[in-house]
Amino acid sequence: MKVLVTGGAGFIGSNFVYYMLKKHPDYDILCVDCLTYAGNMSTLEEALKNPHFKFFKVNICDRVSIYKIFEEEHPDIVVNFAAESHVDRSIENPEVFLTTNILGTQVMMDACRKYGIKRYHQVSTDEVYGDLPLDRPDLFFTETTPIHTSSPYSSSKAGADLLVLAYHRTYGLPVSVSRCSNNYGPYHFPEKLIPLMIANALNDKPLPVYGEGLNVRDWLYVEDHCKAIDLIIHKGRVGEVYNIGGHNEMRNIDIVKLICKELGKPESLIKHVGDRKGHDMRYAIDPTKIHNELGWLPETKFADGIKKTIKWYLENRKWWEDIISGDYQNYYAKMYNNR
Repeated sequence: MKVLVTGGAGFIGSNFVYYMLKKHPDYDILCVDCLTYAGNMSTLEEALKNPHFKFFKVNICDRVSIYKIFEEEHPDIVVNFAAESHVDRSIENPEVFLTTNILGTQVMMDACRKYGIKRYHQVSTDEVYGDLPLDRPDLFFTETTPIHTSSPYSSSKAGADLLVLAYHRTYGLPVSVSRCSNNYGPYHFPEKLIPLMIANALNDKPLPVYGEGLNVRDWLYVEDHCKAIDLIIHKGRVGEVYNIGGHNEMRNIDIVKLICKELGKPESLIKHVGDRKGHDMRYAIDPTKIHNELGWLPETKFADGIKKTIKWYLENRKWWEDIISGDYQNYYAKMYNNR
């Protein structure tokens, strides 16, 4: 079995690569990544030592190169993680999100149609549903919740989801879609909340929190997410959407305070900054469908997962310190220094 993973040098994609190499040692894992700012070859350093792993530096919008890979490698399953994924960046520059997240998805599915595959899986996000009110803890996103996007990023992901489902209905392409809650864990790019707070706290730098930090997210440990996708591509029903949630709702401010406590840093490092435009208040997923159909439930409680995550960042400082240098510093200054 050959599994082609796009965006495999990114956060969730790389964790999925390592999970699949371990879980299915007889599979060949093909990784496609164009190595934007969030893709990092050092992330795949161990995978490159595995004879069942092969890497291609290719943009998923590059139709010629993608078709060549399909012609030469004949993948059985495609899992598309490749996406521009940071909301703040999508507000600054929407066009690149539409190009990669929608047109890149189209190229991948066209290749699947042309060369044939057993399953195309689209990795999406709960952000396509918009948000939920803070005063209604009884409400959750289900697979039938209407699409109601808030940012160029979530709109581009919703557009890709609809395109994937349309390719199934129009062309009979065997597809599935998963929409996950916020992931955390190893190899998470330092612009996102948890790794940013860990890195800044370790360096005694201010911890920038949007608004009052009351926004609630449902946190999913990345390995639990990988297990869910593995189940979907092997046993999930074709043409279906599956929500993957962590049952770990946390306010942003409480996460930051927890990180301070774990690292022995003072809460005085916390700096409240101007809120993000169109900032969603609460995300919460009901994963009943994937539990009932495939037997999946999140295994990692947040209290355990955050400790494992912090431990990983302490033991892999070179990985994230190399990333924080250079262009990322310019972006960071633009996003947080004047708010």
